Amino acid sequence: MMVFAVMIALIILAQVFLFKKNPLSPATQKPAETTQSNPAAAQSTTSAPAAEMSSQPNGGAPKAAVAAKVASQEVETTVENDFYRIVFTNKGAQVKSWVLKKFKDDDGNPLDLVNKDASKLGLPLSLYTYDENLRNQINSALYVASAGGSITAPGELTYEYANGDTSVSKTFQFGGTYVISVETEVTQAGRVVAAYPMWPAGLGDESSAPSYASQKIEYMADGKVERLAAKKVSGGNTLRGPFNWAGPQDQFFAAIFLPDNPDTAAMVTFHNSISVPKDPKKPDPNNVVKYDVLGAAVGDTSGVTKLRLFVGPKTLNVLESVRSNSAPGQMTGPDLRDVVDFGFFSLIARPLFLWLKWTHEHMASNWGVSIIILTIVINLALLPLRIVSMKSALKMQKLQPQMKAIQERYKKYPMRDPKRQEMNAEISELYKQEGVNPAGGCLPLIIQMPFLFAFYSMLANAIDLRQAPFLWLHDLSSPDKLFIMPVIIVVSTYLMQKMTPSSGIDPKQQQMMTLMMPLMIGWFSFSLPSGLSVYWTVGNIIGIAQQYIMNRTGLGREMREEMEKRARKKAK
Repeated sequence: MMVFAVMIALIILAQVFLFKKNPLSPATQKPAETTQSNPAAAQSTTSAPAAEMSSQPNGGAPKAAVAAKVASQEVETTVENDFYRIVFTNKGAQVKSWVLKKFKDDDGNPLDLVNKDASKLGLPLSLYTYDENLRNQINSALYVASAGGSITAPGELTYEYANGDTSVSKTFQFGGTYVISVETEVTQAGRVVAAYPMWPAGLGDESSAPSYASQKIEYMADGKVERLAAKKVSGGNTLRGPFNWAGPQDQFFAAIFLPDNPDTAAMVTFHNSISVPKDPKKPDPNNVVKYDVLGAAVGDTSGVTKLRLFVGPKTLNVLESVRSNSAPGQMTGPDLRDVVDFGFFSLIARPLFLWLKWTHEHMASNWGVSIIILTIVINLALLPLRIVSMKSALKMQKLQPQMKAIQERYKKYPMRDPKRQEMNAEISELYKQEGVNPAGGCLPLIIQMPFLFAFYSMLANAIDLRQAPFLWLHDLSSPDKLFIMPVIIVVSTYLMQKMTPSSGIDPKQQQMMTLMMPLMIGWFSFSLPSGLSVYWTVGNIIGIAQQYIMNRTGLGREMREEMEKRARKKAK
């Protein structure tokens, strides 16, 4: 217990002094839902809520028409910095391509985060309005662009459109990071209409069932993060703020909106499905699979929307450099570190990831080797606890025959009979005589479990393992396509089961468990990322070595003899 308390205290102190979080945002208002339709599916909605449309200033009559401002043809504008290359089109003043220069897709080409298979559902930075007719008009109109050709960040790009009684302006500002600034305004009949910038349909790295399954809509309010998986996302629902940040993301990438005014922010969620060829390299319209795609629109309910948009990797140091707003114009809110979901044991998983990254930077240039080093260090650190656990288990197994003899003497008494208390007293006295603590085998395991789960969670969410090679493994973030790792896991788990003495278990049951457990774990490992399989395999090999040594101690040899004696009795 003292070891456990010291470990927890060290972890908490490390979090306080090394990884201190930012101040929390204002209190959360309970999200309210509407039943508006999903714009990406082009379903009909007749009007916006009255609260989201402001009147003409000074009580004047609404304007009936504005001077026309429409481009004659479609033109594209490319914006670049060291991190991205964005291709805008003046048709709808939206994004056709958003390439991250430092990342590759599965074919080795620069990664485009615009999902081409889902682009028919809408393009990024199109606008959501509750009026479908207005929505279709402003997302298909030809805007007048302030610049064409190419722009190198820092820079600014403005789009304007006016026709009849409708006018729209969009202004985008670009700097040297993954973040851009967005300002939009839509007026109709002289009144400002709520119109929210969208990321409507998935991300471009989604190309398989696991990647589509990892999609979520997430948002932070009052310092707390809500993570909505596909089954919890309804198309067309409106969630009211305040939001520090909100948007869609998947396992490794995210499109996160950061409203300038969190208190008046709102988010509309989109949930659609698309059909894609089962084999993208050999498209066949008769051989397709359906996937869910999620999206979101975030804007200001007052009408004019001002926000920033982060589109990039879920790399911890990148996310920590982006702060949200806590009040209009004040970027003092929490950063985006919580976009990475390290799970229930994030208190441990985050330091483990930083440790893994340090190992990669200073000790090994390969991520697979870094995982092996970290696994060895963790297992050596936990070795004293494991030895205590293994010794306790062996002693408990040694006492099984005596414990069964005591239980046999008292089995004729009902469970509530006072004589049962005498049985418990005899067993306790037996423990005391033999120096056995019945909880001795459990406590070390309980202390180890948080580290095991944290390591698992950390490896599953580390973008650094994406497309990282190791030996025959081409991508440590995806399963082994040759299925070599699952086979190694099955064999190593079988050896561990075979080597572990269990004199308190019936030999036939032990034989069944020795076979069934490895097969079950091997089945699960088929879908595990290769990095996790490497961690698991190395842990098994270390466990085999530990068990080999334990089996050759005096206690281990005695347990073997006990097992063989019980097996001979069963044979008779």
